[in-house]
Amino acid sequence: MIDRQRILHTFCTLVSFDSESFSEQRIKEYLKGRLDALGMHPVEDDADLLCGKRGPESAGNLYARLEGNIGGEPVLFSSHMDTVKPGRGKVPVVREDGTVTSDGTTVLGADDCGGLTAILEALSVIREEGLPHPTVEVLFPIAEELYGRGSDRFDYGKIEAKLCYCLDLTGEIGHAVTDAPTILSVDIVVTGRSAHAGFNPEEGINALGAAANALSKIPTGRVADDTTVNFGVISGGTITNAVPGEVTIGGEVRSLRHEEAIRRGEEIRRIFEEEAARIGARAEVKIAEQVRAYRTPRDHRVVTRFADAVRAEGMEPTLGVTFGGADQNHFAKHGIAGIVVASAMHDVHTVHEYTKLDELERLTGIVLRLMKGG
Repeated sequence: MIDRQRILHTFCTLVSFDSESFSEQRIKEYLKGRLDALGMHPVEDDADLLCGKRGPESAGNLYARLEGNIGGEPVLFSSHMDTVKPGRGKVPVVREDGTVTSDGTTVLGADDCGGLTAILEALSVIREEGLPHPTVEVLFPIAEELYGRGSDRFDYGKIEAKLCYCLDLTGEIGHAVTDAPTILSVDIVVTGRSAHAGFNPEEGINALGAAANALSKIPTGRVADDTTVNFGVISGGTITNAVPGEVTIGGEVRSLRHEEAIRRGEEIRRIFEEEAARIGARAEVKIAEQVRAYRTPRDHRVVTRFADAVRAEGMEPTLGVTFGGADQNHFAKHGIAGIVVASAMHDVHTVHEYTKLDELERLTGIVLRLMKGG
């Protein structure tokens, strides 16, 4: 029932669109056309406008619904429309063994066109074969690569399903993650006072020194089994012969425990404020929650149904946790239990990204079983 050549054609078509975050207009139009042809009446929202990113290439989230023809619990399937940079001018190259890569100058876009392809193919098979199925809902968000900004602004009153399979993960087909972290962004400005480093350094207040003192007191890296802290950006000063009057620092906290992420963030704030004040400087620390942690119990029906579908396709399911965010973080906040499923993407966010046609076919088999209610 699954059409292998159609899978390849769909995938190559999807990745050929320029669809960097907030530039999803063309891929959205293609997806809308495919869903229309399936009789699903897709609806686009104003997520790009709500994000302050409305433009000629932007789009909103795309939602559609296939009414069930049997009883059973509605299920949501989701993959995002955007890619990371460099994602313009993508050219898929199909190898003899079924591996698909880019031409080496851009990402491929298997993240997340692999998931989109499997969802479209499974829906097509259901309609063509007249297969029995409960209600299937699909949500294709924008701007997932920017902490899920599109799905964060979706109107969840539209969704009936309380179970979700979010196809957006690296790894072997049959793998899924049940836990994901809270991610906090931390932006710090330390303000001191500039002065000439040779003539009157005593009159300066060294913002870089205050920042260095604070950073030396903050544990970084994997600070616990389920928590990481990192500072990745620092800039400040103007010339080497002046006491630096301002320094900016960017970092993040990730934890599978939301409360621990908050505690670490507040600890960073306290240390920076104290170390700045110690030498007469000032620290402004802004902490923003990008996504919130969730944990889906492994005996939850959304997990056990996935495991059954994987086994029915002749594979053994594996479950894990991730330190990355996905749209499922936002779904969970709105009461939709779900897991993030490996979706035939490898070496993502690099120009070496690739997928394999065999994996796309196996993924579609799993998705089709889940859509049919088993």
